Amino acid sequence: MDANGRQAVPAGKTDTYDSKLAPVQTATFTRPTARMVEALDDVSAATACAKLHQMGITRTFLDGPVPLHRTPDVKVVGGAVTLQFLPQREDVFSGTAQEDAERKTALWQVLESIQPGDVLVVSAFGSHFTGCLGDMLVRYFKLRGGAGIVVDGRVRDAARIRALGVPVWCTGVTPHYASQTELFPAAFNVPIGAGGALVTPGDLIVADEDGAVVVPQQKALAIAEDSLAHQDKEAFARQRLDEGGRLSDYYPLTGRGLDEYVAAQTFAD
Repeated sequence: MDANGRQAVPAGKTDTYDSKLAPVQTATFTRPTARMVEALDDVSAATACAKLHQMGITRTFLDGPVPLHRTPDVKVVGGAVTLQFLPQREDVFSGTAQEDAERKTALWQVLESIQPGDVLVVSAFGSHFTGCLGDMLVRYFKLRGGAGIVVDGRVRDAARIRALGVPVWCTGVTPHYASQTELFPAAFNVPIGAGGALVTPGDLIVADEDGAVVVPQQKALAIAEDSLAHQDKEAFARQRLDEGGRLSDYYPLTGRGLDEYVAAQTFAD
């Protein structure tokens, strides 16, 4: 291992990429409809997570990735495409010229597959050393019309990525390129584990300042309808609290507080 944490190439050996290890991918998957995406546009990650929990789907939060752009309005909703990093092994992928070899891997192929509105979700074991994406790759992702990126791991070229304006959630930054240390990009558009949650290609991702949540397509419209009603009730409760109301009367919104909300909605209609 050299000073950068990279596997050293023994004397007489050359860089290794086993061409038989073609990047793995699923044959087909269905992207969410525009209606599903639009329905979740005004739903927060926290509300989507809570509503899915109430439906019995409890492991939807991608634990670890936080916004690279720390702004209150950071938000993305879109269909997931996935990238899976795996541990390196010397007979499959190793050496010092790995960045050039990456173009033969799933990293390049997943970016070539991006369609407008996609959210790229990357599984990298929360590695502190692997820079899964940098300026050039995120730039290409943006040019392909990608909506946002969630990485269970790190990125590099942070300032340039921020300047591109692509919403990115990650666990931190590193100067390393994608395969410089212990991982390499092996599969794309396959089911992955990211931040302790299962993400399958075509799932919806709702990500904001609270983090990223995965929403199954078949739950999207129901979640949206229930979530918007929930958020409307919370806005009413927030207003009443700001006006001096008692917490126990307005949060959660039940009893007399709920009666007031229903009466206000009836009056507004």
